Amino acid sequence: MAKAAKVSPFAPERLPDMPPVPGVRLAACAAGIRYQGRADLMTAVLEEGTTVAGVLTRSKTCSAPVLWCREGLKQGRARVLVVNSGNANAFTGKKGSEAARITAEAAARAQGCSPGEVFISSTGVIGEPLDAAKFAHLLDGLIKSAQADAWAPAARAIMTTDTFPKLATRRVRIGTTDVVINGFAKGAGMIAPDLATMLVYIFTDAAVTPSVLQTLLAAGADKTFNCITVDSDTSTSDTVLLFATGAAVARGAPPIADTASAHGQRFAAALHELMHELALMVVKDGEGLSKFVTIEVSGAESDGAARRIGFAIANSPLVKTAFAGSDPNWGRVVMAVGKSGEAADRDRLSITYGGVQVAKDGDRAAGYDEKVIAKYMQGREIAIGVDLGLGTGKATVWTCDLTHDYVAINADYRS
Repeated sequence: MAKAAKVSPFAPERLPDMPPVPGVRLAACAAGIRYQGRADLMTAVLEEGTTVAGVLTRSKTCSAPVLWCREGLKQGRARVLVVNSGNANAFTGKKGSEAARITAEAAARAQGCSPGEVFISSTGVIGEPLDAAKFAHLLDGLIKSAQADAWAPAARAIMTTDTFPKLATRRVRIGTTDVVINGFAKGAGMIAPDLATMLVYIFTDAAVTPSVLQTLLAAGADKTFNCITVDSDTSTSDTVLLFATGAAVARGAPPIADTASAHGQRFAAALHELMHELALMVVKDGEGLSKFVTIEVSGAESDGAARRIGFAIANSPLVKTAFAGSDPNWGRVVMAVGKSGEAADRDRLSITYGGVQVAKDGDRAAGYDEKVIAKYMQGREIAIGVDLGLGTGKATVWTCDLTHDYVAINADYRS
């Protein structure tokens, strides 16, 4: 078993107080799937009528649970979520599909619903068969014992190399009623989501039609989870699911059936805030990190070009190791811009570190003082600005540094 990683310097001192979400109950237990002495299996039990939306990895070698969820999302209804850690059930052939089916059928029997209303995720080692018989018999007890306040145990149960559970909550006024949005996530390595090993689950008691829920989730993911990277590797298992129980209708909250409505816009804003917070938590728990980095790109030919340039910088091992060593080597940023494949003009390019200009119009900035930037680089949070000077395209990408500890964690992962 891999050695325990040092706790991220960005780990919160305390977890947030998570209010209940009417229509949602959770439970977790130790099933011994891979880890010993810790919870590695969780369920969320959902009120009848719950709608669901999801964004899933576009990896061509995606896991059996991703394929199962992809089918379930077509009907847009959910009653149970089951997640295990320690085994990704990816690249496991027909055995993987069978494990997903066994899990869903066991949960469906316990809940009294159809297997198609059960959503499944697995995270951990790729390529090892998952023996669903080791835990399927536990689902009946988990579903019966689930509680409205078990958010932290559920979040801990889905962790792999994470050093802290990631939870967030929001309240938003819909009509005359407050609705709750709660979410939790896991992810520390193999993080470069292309959605849509990152898992995110979000729950609300708002009533939202499946099509609107899907539109809101996809839009939110594009500006949050699709703008983060730890190591440039897209997982076989990336999954973001959003469940809406509709229980707030009984308290007078009107259903949300239009993204352009006032209710829809308020809900979308709160949802985006929560997704943004969870996305940054994933980066701030990047394997072995010592620094959190924000890269803002402007002046590109398009927003898409700006994002691709941002990722070229954020995913460069040379750039990331310079961050780790507090080295103000902005020439590596120039290199990354040039290799991105996007339009760039050396004589229009400008770069800032912490708002201080280091390069302007294709040359070192007048008055540049490397000692000032070197001192800035010693901080835990770094902001890099890149202006292409070509157009109005802009994007923000969040990443972390690449340290010796990242190598140690991943070299030891299966040991």
